[in-house]
Parts: sequence; C-alpha cells; structure tokens
Amino acid sequence: MSLYPSLEDMKVGQMVQAQLKDAQPFNPRAKQISNTDGDDKKPSGLAMHQAGMAVPVYPSLTDYMGLDITNKTLTLNIPDYPDLTVQKTYDMSLTSFNSMVAPLSGQSDGLKRAHVSNGIRELILCKDKDGKVGVRVSSINSGVFVSLVAKGSPAEMGGLRFGDQVLQVNGNNVAGYSTEHVHKLFKKAPVNGISVIIRDRPFERTVTLHKDSAGYVGFQFKKGEVISLVKDSSASRNGLLTQHQLLEIDGRNVVGLRDKEITSIIENAESPLTITIMPIQIFEQITNK
Repeated sequence: MSLYPSLEDMKVGQMVQAQLKDAQPFNPRAKQISNTDGDDKKPSGLAMHQAGMAVPVYPSLTDYMGLDITNKTLTLNIPDYPDLTVQKTYDMSLTSFNSMVAPLSGQSDGLKRAHVSNGIRELILCKDKDGKVGVRVSSINSGVFVSLVAKGSPAEMGGLRFGDQVLQVNGNNVAGYSTEHVHKLFKKAPVNGISVIIRDRPFERTVTLHKDSAGYVGFQFKKGEVISLVKDSSASRNGLLTQHQLLEIDGRNVVGLRDKEITSIIENAESPLTITIMPIQIFEQITNK
C-alpha cells in the first residue's frame, strides 16, 4: 500500500495510474477512424476503443480539486513514464520520498525539511563563545522535551528542534530528571563534543497542503493556534485539526512569531507547503514556564 503526503497527491496518483492501466499500445495497423457523420471532429472514445487506441480515462488535470495545477507544474512533479508502445514490464510507481508516493509534493524541499520520523538520533553539540548551547527543556510525564531552541545557537545548527524528546545527555539517561537537573548537565558539559540523544518530535505531525487558485490553503489561526477550517479546502481535506499549535512552516520554526509574521511566511511559501503541528494541550505544557 502506498503512503501519500496529501489527499491531492493520492488522487492525482490514482488518476495517472488508472490512465496507465487502461492505456493500450498504439496499433499502426488500426484503420483510420472518422465519425459516422463524416465531419472532421476528433473520433469518439467508443470509436477509439474499438480501434485499439489509447483512451484517456480522465480529462485535463489543470483544474483539479480547486488547485492551480498548470502543465508546467505537472511536468516538473510527475516523472516521465516508459513508452507504452514497448511491450515490456515497467515500474508503475511514482516519484517517492521515504515510501510516500508524491506526484505533486515529491520534489518539495519543505516536505523533506519537515519530515517527522519519530525515530531516535544522536546529535553532537558544542557551546558558543558565551558558554551556552542555546536550548531550554521542560519535564513532562517523566520525559524531558525541548521547549526552546535559540536562533543561530549551536543547538539549532546541530539539528535540535522544538518538541524533541531528550533521552540522554553525555551518557546520562534523563528520564525522570527535573528541568533544572538537565540544564545543569548542559552547563557542566565540556565546550565541544556534547552528545545528545533524542527522539524526533514524538508529539508532532506534519500535514502537506496545496494552495488553491486564490493562493489559500484553508485555515485560520490565532496566536499560532489553529481555530477554524474552511470547508472543502486543502486543510480540511488533509486532516488539519483545530486546537493544534503551529510549530513549523516548510520546516521553518514559527514558535514565538506573531500571527502577521506567520501569515506572511504562509503567503510567500510555494505550493505545496508543509504545516507541522502539536496538540495545544501538550504545547502549553511544554511552554508554560
């Protein structure tokens, strides 16, 4: 079963695969077809089918689900397929990223930056000239979570992100540690070679959205919290939820930014774009101090 980053990707992928499945190799011996009335119009689908010619299952995708999908966009995002006139077995899979079939979103840099794996990874950090790593944590349910990553700090440059769960600091298992205890570990750590093992953002998920022809993705927010969804928009189709906090746009951190700044980032982002979110209750727990 294929995994799609958005409903739009799934629908377009299914349409393309259906066209490939129903397409027939071109028969050079097939008789030229004309309409029964003798005019010069294109032959009907029935006549094309009777002559063994490929009949497109769907019309143009340029006005699909309210999206502004131009031929240029399709050319850039849907890969070339082998010639159907050649009788051989070929792979019908579309461009994929981490097992996700993504004919529209596969080449999106934002999708790659915002990918949430929930896996475990090790980071090697250092301290800046002031002796700081640039990270603050919060203790929740016996776990330690990143609540702040200073802009331009060693923590940010090393790949630490808001919502990451800290498992170890220099070999110390921090489960059950208080916030102050973990901060002391960072403070006492050497300048270089600080080993931090984290679980990638266990409370977060990323939603891929596509702008419509007016440039909207279909949700409203206040103080970074999603408060409403527009009916039949990409946001509502793809499972964005209210009472969730916006954390990243295309992998760019927006925690602490004003709503006007977040709106500007969304407006300037190319379609498709990714929205990384977290339930508001958990967000407030992490940031309440």
